[in-house]
Amino acid sequence: MTGHVTAPAAALADQLPSWAALCRAPNPGPMTLDGTNTWVLGVPGAGGVVVVDPGPLDEGHLAAVVALGPVAGVLLTHGHPDHAEGLARFLELSGAPRLLAEPGVAAVDAAGLRLRRLDTPGHTADSVCFLVEAAGERAVCTGDTILGRGTTVVAYPDGDLGDYLDSLAALAGYEGIPALPGHGPALADCAVAARFYLAHRRARLDQVRQAVADGATTAAAVVQRVYADVDRSLWPAAEWSVRAQLAYLDDHTPRRAGSRPPEPEARKPGPGGPDPENRESGPGAGGLDLA
Repeated sequence: MTGHVTAPAAALADQLPSWAALCRAPNPGPMTLDGTNTWVLGVPGAGGVVVVDPGPLDEGHLAAVVALGPVAGVLLTHGHPDHAEGLARFLELSGAPRLLAEPGVAAVDAAGLRLRRLDTPGHTADSVCFLVEAAGERAVCTGDTILGRGTTVVAYPDGDLGDYLDSLAALAGYEGIPALPGHGPALADCAVAARFYLAHRRARLDQVRQAVADGATTAAAVVQRVYADVDRSLWPAAEWSVRAQLAYLDDHTPRRAGSRPPEPEARKPGPGGPDPENRESGPGAGGLDLA
């Protein structure tokens, strides 16, 4: 039986690329680890920086990031409030444009960097990563698709497990390239982390499949069996991933005539309903796995 992942999915990066700096938002918590990572990227002497994920609407944090400018552009990995709540205010403070937000634009040059958008839905429908290249160095800004510690949730019903597995398979192609995640420390190899996540997801699916075979008929019942050793305060968030897993199994498992999926309610919105404050990123502050 797979256990709860509390460690990084790959070795930690020995050092950041020469053009990368981290400014962490002061929003630690059970769904944000040490806080949201705001990445500030720019080749020295290029005359500006690109900011990835301004973070929450915290005036002190936004001002600290602006002070590292001038800001040539802003990138956003996805719309969860711990990453995006401060976006509008940051654009106002910095006067910078948002980059790579248009579907038809996949690459741009800014702050001495070559920036490419990688569409990686799964954690959320709008999740993207960014391949950043400059001065012979590369890195992938992974948002919440790959975290620096533990694993992330699939925020069902907006997130989709099938999409997430496909996104991880694509990221497994970025061999030897550091990952700059939305939470936690930088990782040395994006591909290694992606392959670990894929293996872990498949093991989790086996556990959920077995829980259903053993008689679990609701997402809550599956959580009780599969996440028994996780703090119960995190069980509502775990249900996001369980509902995503049940939906995936429903779509990919042949059923006998007249049979029904294990839980019609699996297609309800996740816990907290539409409240954006309940739609944060993933594992607990100790790296508790909710995959």
